[in-house]
Amino acid sequence: MKSKLFLWLIFVGCLILFTIASYTVAKEMWTQLDFDTTVKLQDRIPRSFDDEFSSFSLLGSAEITVGIALVMAFLAILRLKFWAFVGWLLIVPATTAEIFGKLVLYHPGTPVFMHRSVIETHLPSFYIHTNFSYPSGHVARTYFLITVFILLVMFSSMNLFVKFIILSALVGLAFFMALTRIYLGEHWFSDVVGGAILGVAFGVLAAALILPKNKSVETKATFV
Repeated sequence: MKSKLFLWLIFVGCLILFTIASYTVAKEMWTQLDFDTTVKLQDRIPRSFDDEFSSFSLLGSAEITVGIALVMAFLAILRLKFWAFVGWLLIVPATTAEIFGKLVLYHPGTPVFMHRSVIETHLPSFYIHTNFSYPSGHVARTYFLITVFILLVMFSSMNLFVKFIILSALVGLAFFMALTRIYLGEHWFSDVVGGAILGVAFGVLAAALILPKNKSVETKATFV
């Protein structure tokens, strides 16, 4: 119970942090940092990575990330785990908050000359355009899933070596998703920060619901 209370406190803290970040973005306090970060990354990373980074960004698409969450929710309801079902579905309000931010918070996206994505896709989400770019939906949804999986692994009964391998892979995935968003010119650094905070917030809340109640979390945690 103490672990779950701690997760709820983290959720509230992340919401406060997201509100502050959103306010500073609206006040255009990130403009120079955003531009400098994108320029430096694009100057230092060879263009030969454009194909790989563009393909990698598909992992953060709405179709894949929401699809994974829905599959996990379906598995949870099959096992009659109602709160786990609700937890996985929290990716929906997280995505809704992301879209709302892009519609109302004035924050123009990167200029065309910075765009480096070379992949062609027919996924519907790639054809949907909002007024502004804050926060990053790719990062928000990806970090939601990564946060849930990280917490489930941490509270599981896996041995330390397996935990280390899985957690390292998840952290690496989080890093590269954020990196590709900026390098490809799809989002500013501030968009990525906002998306990360939003995703972690709802991911922590989801994990608090998914982790079993009134049991030893350390030995009974499951993914659904």
